Amino acid sequence: MEKVQKIREIIAEQLGVDVNEVSEEKSLTDDLGADSLDMVDLVMAFEDEFGIKVEDSDLSKITTVKDVIDLISERV
Repeated sequence: MEKVQKIREIIAEQLGVDVNEVSEEKSLTDDLGADSLDMVDLVMAFEDEFGIKVEDSDLSKITTVKDVIDLISERV
């Protein structure tokens, strides 16, 4: 559960939203306002925090907060 909270905190910080708005079903772009540059920044933050590598091909599969959690969970 700690990992999920950290992911939510990173998303909230990077996108300038309240951490309570960052729930699993939220769309990163539609609900939380991320643009393509924000997505790159998010990926870099996740790579730094969790010591993983996210490929460009993975980026297209990430649309919701749950997608991020699932991707990081399978890599960590």
